[in-house]
Amino acid sequence: MLLLVVALIALAGAAFLVGELVTLPAQERDGSMQRAANYGRTAEPQVIADESLRNRALLPAKEKLARIVLRVNPKWTIEKVSLRLLSAGMGRRVSPTGFLAAKGMFLIGGIVLGVIVGGIVGGGMASFMFVLAIAGAGFIGPDFYINTRIKSRREKIRGQLPDALDLLAVSVEAGLGFDGALQKLTEQMEGPLIEEFTLTLGEMRIGETRQDALKKLSERVDAPEVSAFVRSIIQADQFGISLGRILKVQAADTRLRRQAAAEEKAMKAPIKMLFPTVMFIFPAMFLVILGPAFLNLSKVI
Repeated sequence: MLLLVVALIALAGAAFLVGELVTLPAQERDGSMQRAANYGRTAEPQVIADESLRNRALLPAKEKLARIVLRVNPKWTIEKVSLRLLSAGMGRRVSPTGFLAAKGMFLIGGIVLGVIVGGIVGGGMASFMFVLAIAGAGFIGPDFYINTRIKSRREKIRGQLPDALDLLAVSVEAGLGFDGALQKLTEQMEGPLIEEFTLTLGEMRIGETRQDALKKLSERVDAPEVSAFVRSIIQADQFGISLGRILKVQAADTRLRRQAAAEEKAMKAPIKMLFPTVMFIFPAMFLVILGPAFLNLSKVI
C-alpha cells in the first residue's frame, strides 16, 4: 500500500513537471513581454523570486533531462529536433530542449505507471512487461504524435500549393517582385503553407538570401511539389527566366500531382475497406442468413 501511495505521488509530480516543461517556452515569452512592458519600473520581489526559482530548478532539470534523452539515441541532435518541430508547426510553441525533456518525463511516468499496474496485476515477469510496455509507449508516444502532425501538415500544404502558386503567378505578372508577391499571398490566404511562406519571408527580411530561405523551406516541408517549386525559383534567379511563366508551369504541375494523388487514394479505398468488411459486416451477415438454417437443422436432428 505504501508503494502504491509513493508511486501515485511520483506520477503526479511527473505530470506536473511535464506540464511545466511543455509550457515553459510560452511562460518565458510572456515573461519577456512583461519585462519589456515594465522596463524602467521597480520589479516586485515575488516576480524576482519566481524567476529565480525557475532559473535555479526548472531550467537545469529540463536541460539535464534533454541531455539524457540525447544520450539514449545519439542520432538525435538539437538541430534535427528543432527541424521536426518546425515541420510539425510546433516550433514557436515548443522548444527542442522542452520536447526532449518531455520525452524523458513521459518515460519516467511510464515506468512509475508500469510499476503500479504490474503491482496490481501481479509481480514478477508481468510487472516487468508492464513497465517495459508503458515506459516504451511513453518514450515513443511524442515522436508518434510529431510524425502524425508532420504527415497531416504536409498533406495540407500539398493541397494548398496549386492555388498559392496561381496567386503568386498573377501577382508577379501584375508587376510585383517575388518578395512582394509572397507578402500579398500571406495577406490573402491562410493555412500551413502560408505559415511556411511567412517564415521564409521573415528570413529573407532579416538578411537571408532568397536561395537559402527557400532551401530551408524545402527542408522543413519535405514534399516533392515544394522541392520542385524551390528548384524552379532558384534556377529562374540563376538563369534570368521569367518568374510568372515558371510559376504557371509549377501551378499546373502541382495540380496534376494533386489529382493523381486523389485518384491513387480512391483506388486504394476498396482494398482498405476489405478488412473492416470481412471483420465486422460478413459475420453479422452470416449470422442473419445462416442462423435460422442452423436452428431448423438442430430441431430436425
